Amino acid sequence: MTIKRMDHVGVIVDDLAAAIAFFLELGMELVGEGAIEGSWLDDVVGLDEVRCEVAFLRTPGGHGQLELTKFNNPVATTAEPSAPANALGLRRIMFTVDDIEEVVARLRPHGAELVGQIAEYENTYRLCYLRGPENIIISLSEELT
Repeated sequence: MTIKRMDHVGVIVDDLAAAIAFFLELGMELVGEGAIEGSWLDDVVGLDEVRCEVAFLRTPGGHGQLELTKFNNPVATTAEPSAPANALGLRRIMFTVDDIEEVVARLRPHGAELVGQIAEYENTYRLCYLRGPENIIISLSEELT
């Protein structure tokens, strides 16, 4: 048996509208959004009486998807909201962009802040980490060759 594909990455957020706006500004496309609940959902996530709002966004070309989820019940919890880049667990989502400076400038009004600075790697890439909505670390890469 083999994997068919990686379908999507799921991110839990508290402000769904702000997270959607951020990723739309980044260049993703909203595929759909809505409320979900029911015993099937309780069974899947292992919680009782789950009520969520979800939004699916995809990258241009449709090769990658992101699921943003806001838990209305039970309310989402977090252990460390501003965890550093070297904390264990899922730490970042990386996107390749055409113009890293332009993308960072567009995302700043949506709350994005550089974690460090934009750096160049061996005359091949310009890279940076920035914090987006809910302190999600987004990594940007611009190919120089």
